Amino acid sequence: MTGKMEGHCGRPKWNQVSVMAHDPYVVVVGGANLDIAGKPAGPLVPRDSNLGTIRLSAGGVGRNIAHNLALLGIDVKLITCFGEDPQADALIESCTEAGIDLAHAFAIHGGATSTYLYVTDETGEMQLAINDMAILEHLTPERLRERRKLIDGAAIVVVDTNLPIESLRWMAGHTKAPLFCDPISTTKAHKLEGMLGALHTIKPNLREAEVLADMPITDEDSLLQAARRIVKSGLDQAFISLGAEGLLCMSREQTLRLPLMPSAVRNTNGAGDAMAAGLVWARLKGMGLREAGHAGLAASAIAIESDETVNPLMSERLLRERMTR
Repeated sequence: MTGKMEGHCGRPKWNQVSVMAHDPYVVVVGGANLDIAGKPAGPLVPRDSNLGTIRLSAGGVGRNIAHNLALLGIDVKLITCFGEDPQADALIESCTEAGIDLAHAFAIHGGATSTYLYVTDETGEMQLAINDMAILEHLTPERLRERRKLIDGAAIVVVDTNLPIESLRWMAGHTKAPLFCDPISTTKAHKLEGMLGALHTIKPNLREAEVLADMPITDEDSLLQAARRIVKSGLDQAFISLGAEGLLCMSREQTLRLPLMPSAVRNTNGAGDAMAAGLVWARLKGMGLREAGHAGLAASAIAIESDETVNPLMSERLLRERMTR
């Protein structure tokens, strides 16, 4: 039994927004998790009990991108799967409070809501993670077809590679709007084989770019060669995150290297999700490659200055301010 989630079992009612809305909106198709984060008080000691803090928060790449977009003032609709458990209650409440439209998500009877467990070091750099996201296997092409009208009406559609590969293929073959993708990990980036030409924008890190280009990246020359391979597959633009080395931005006409923006690092876990949201926001604002890169870097810098995966201070005003520093 599946369908739109509505108020039941004491849960808050989900937004019931018409798919015929006239204002531009973004559809995000991807994961929503309960995040459990552990951070030690001092240097992380392997194979031992570490004193520190444990935080519970709403997460998931798709949900985090949607949350950042909502904070940036974008009308955003999330297509995902929730179970029927206390974790779902918490996630539904978090999403609705954030302004994310959940009217088109699915409730999976008897399903266990996705959960993501990770441990950072004392600086906030992630060291280990385990994800339990089996519920997203229910986000099948058949269910996506039920949301075809919503997807067709979007200004931009964002997907993450937590989706089943057959669902990613369906999205690649049927999405009319510009399709943005976050590859998430080297393992899941393999799912995109043969699909890159259907995308408008992709945001891999260095290791994911190696998978997408099917070649090792060992120096500047191989980095540029890999980026060219990715863009020549048919997509419009690629933004390759280089960690401390900044961001490589490439389109069919232009190649740019942009440095990181200064920030006080507290937690890096949501940096990539915020960058993806910044890139989407820039596209909606009609910005070019350089401005889009600056928007992504600014959003990432804002994100890592919070202990939370999504910085609640994210806003269009703050993003524009950081872009011009």
